[in-house]
Amino acid sequence: MSASTHMEPRPGYPAQLLTVAGRALAQLVRSPSHSRRAEAARKLARHSLWLSAAGAALVIVLMLAFDQTEIQLMPARGTPSLWPILILTDFGKDEYVLSVLGIVLVSVALVAAGLRGTRRTLLLGLGTRLQYLFLSVALSVFVAEILKYLIGRGRPFVGGRANPFNFVPFEGSGAYASLPSGHAVTAFALAFAVSALWPRLRVFMFTYAIVILLTRLVLLAHHPSDVAAGALVGMVGAMAVRYWFAARRLSFAIRADGTIVPLSGQVPGRLKRVARGASAP
Repeated sequence: MSASTHMEPRPGYPAQLLTVAGRALAQLVRSPSHSRRAEAARKLARHSLWLSAAGAALVIVLMLAFDQTEIQLMPARGTPSLWPILILTDFGKDEYVLSVLGIVLVSVALVAAGLRGTRRTLLLGLGTRLQYLFLSVALSVFVAEILKYLIGRGRPFVGGRANPFNFVPFEGSGAYASLPSGHAVTAFALAFAVSALWPRLRVFMFTYAIVILLTRLVLLAHHPSDVAAGALVGMVGAMAVRYWFAARRLSFAIRADGTIVPLSGQVPGRLKRVARGASAP
């Protein structure tokens, strides 16, 4: 009898796809294992605290001294010449950003399930990074939606006048969902997350985020303090998700001082270890 008759049959594509999907979930919920996660957690707490304090102070200053002046300088809602801004602002819409990331993530899983060896390993590494991007935006948006409902700040000119102190907590409608800006949350979470993985893209990504922020002001969708708060929520959310991944040795490394850095390079040996260690898109 030939040796080939003793070889186990290769699992079919559906089984491979289920394996990829299962590992995608398993790698996110497994217990943290990095020996330096405590240092990273302390650094995250310290940075989040300082960033939140500075951001809150900026929001208060803008609310008291600048919001009303700024929105009175903007063109009226519905101005025909603003149509390019209306198109541009949609690049920061959370539904669109999450949909694109989700589609790419699913596509990676579908393709990876049909591959073997190094090509599959490389694709799985990309999938893990896409998971980080998706979850950074999703968590930040989720927190922002809760804050919008709790705070209930009216959008510019809701109620008929430029009143930056128009608050109706728990109101729940879109007219009273101004703080924080959802577009700013999405854009800054995505900018921070992409920059955390690929630092060379930092200038491009934060330029994108600032442009999205400005479109919300020009369109009178938000006050300046709203977009500042959105930027804060987005970055802190992405920082928290980055720690979650780093503590599980996914896409990030932790230095001795607790600094979280992206894993460098596509080293074949490392990628193989990651693939064997339940890495998946």
